[in-house]
Amino acid sequence: MAGTTAKSAKGLYIQVIIGVVLGAALGHFVPDLAVKMQPLGDAFIKLVRMIIAPIVFVTVVVGIAKLSDAKEVGRIGIKAVVYFEVMTTIAMFIGLVVAHVFQPGAGLNINPASLDAKAVEKYANAPHQDVVTFLMNIIPNTVVDAFSKGEILQVLLFAVLFGLGLSRLGERGRTVVHFLDEAGAALFGVIALIMRVAPLGAFGAMAFTIGKYGIGALAQLGFLMLCFYLTCIIFIIAAMGGVAAMMGLNIFKIIRFVKEEFLIVLGTSSSEAAMPTLMEKLELLGCGKSLVGLTVPLGYAFNLDGSSIYFTMAIAFIAQALNIDLSWADYALILGVLLLTSKGAATVTGGGFITLAATLATMNGKVPVAGMVLVLGIDRFMSEARAITNLFGNTVATIFVSWWEGSLDLKRVRAILDRPTGVEAAVLEPRPKTA
Repeated sequence: MAGTTAKSAKGLYIQVIIGVVLGAALGHFVPDLAVKMQPLGDAFIKLVRMIIAPIVFVTVVVGIAKLSDAKEVGRIGIKAVVYFEVMTTIAMFIGLVVAHVFQPGAGLNINPASLDAKAVEKYANAPHQDVVTFLMNIIPNTVVDAFSKGEILQVLLFAVLFGLGLSRLGERGRTVVHFLDEAGAALFGVIALIMRVAPLGAFGAMAFTIGKYGIGALAQLGFLMLCFYLTCIIFIIAAMGGVAAMMGLNIFKIIRFVKEEFLIVLGTSSSEAAMPTLMEKLELLGCGKSLVGLTVPLGYAFNLDGSSIYFTMAIAFIAQALNIDLSWADYALILGVLLLTSKGAATVTGGGFITLAATLATMNGKVPVAGMVLVLGIDRFMSEARAITNLFGNTVATIFVSWWEGSLDLKRVRAILDRPTGVEAAVLEPRPKTA
């Protein structure tokens, strides 16, 4: 079984690479046909999103129900949120520094009056969630509503409450816990089936992106993209690498461990597409079921490192392109506002641009909201870097919170990460008996 699992994981890795390459080639050489491949990518992402809510539910409920101390749930949640806030702040700061040093928008000399505000009107006029609204929306109208809409934070809230309720039943609740545990195994079996079409999904999504927007169209704003990708790499290696070093781990080995998820995110531009398999891998690595179930879904709402870098760099780029001087006081204001406004970005359709518009609106017209049109055309190409950075950020976050809790077997983790085929190592190593 272990050999089969490792072999299938390696096969998926190669197949997704082939899918991404073929999709890019089709998009470049036959763009009209490539654009028609969009349903393949959309269908794969819908399949994955279909299963995320039930997987989060059973993982969290079973993990919490097995905990002997309910206070542990609150402690894990608080530690995770503290870590998220620190890392997203660092990500925003690095983004501002790189944009300030390299000045990707300097020299464009665009007249603000020439901007087409209609292109971003739907984002500028969209109602943005303030902090109170965001927190209130975590509470679902009904449990069924949370599952039907796929609102992960709402599902997570109900799962925590249900798990705590089960834990108080003692022996009476064991039958339900056992049933949900077995249901979880079946759900991960469903994920294994869905992953078989991941190469097809990656092919369709990549073909559509290149076919619709074209590689040549990137030249005009290529320097901004280069700076953004460079900043994401710096953040992953320096900031996340520093966190990994605190635990005595190597960031490059952690990246290699989630290489399959990396390729899926690269092909689909959606970090959600890799969420179920990421949770399973982190459990195999030795992170507790309840900790993974809490930290990963929370991270998808609060730990948006790649998005944080994007927000600050986009604002700085727009200001530079329009010849608007921003002081460090302005940058400090941007950071402060984004720490609040960015938390709802993952829960709203078009949330990234809505957040960007809401942040610009707080600057008293110093940087016009219409300036967003300057980054609208290349946003799709920058989304891959955002999603990949978010993926790595949530991987490192879960491992770190587990280490912070003192529940991580570092000897086991190193043994798994040191092997070239981390999945095979995770399957062969005895699975720890964690909650």
